[in-house]
Amino acid sequence: MPVQLDSPEALREYVGREIGTTGWMRLTQERIDRFADVTEDRQWIHIDRERAERESPFHRTIAHGFLTLSLISHLSKQALEIRGGIKLAVNYGLNRVRFPSPVGADSMIRARFGLGSLKEVEGGLEVVFLVTVEAEGSAKPCCVAEWIVRYYRE
Repeated sequence: MPVQLDSPEALREYVGREIGTTGWMRLTQERIDRFADVTEDRQWIHIDRERAERESPFHRTIAHGFLTLSLISHLSKQALEIRGGIKLAVNYGLNRVRFPSPVGADSMIRARFGLGSLKEVEGGLEVVFLVTVEAEGSAKPCCVAEWIVRYYRE
């Protein structure tokens, strides 16, 4: 169950702290294939299971790093729900992103959300979430990102 807050201002108490962890989500080969089609990034390491088993150092297909990154917005809804006080939430960008380890096809992933900073901007708040995406059974995270979201007040 996500942390539930009445307004974005209530995030202030989470600066420097973890907000929450999502449940596990399977990153299927079908999703990887669809992402490859949409982005036109059809490198064999993502979509050719037989070749990946033979030639890849990971011995299987892996998800695109950008696919893993793009799921942060979806996963965030499992960690945090702001119930009011928002006219509009905008993905403002990323400060830093790394992909320390691959996500194998059909792996289970989850995300941990912390709050790095919060500042006033015209009409709202700018929040920097510290996001770590983990793959089940991996010693290292598969994605680490500083994600900037702007919440504009009603």
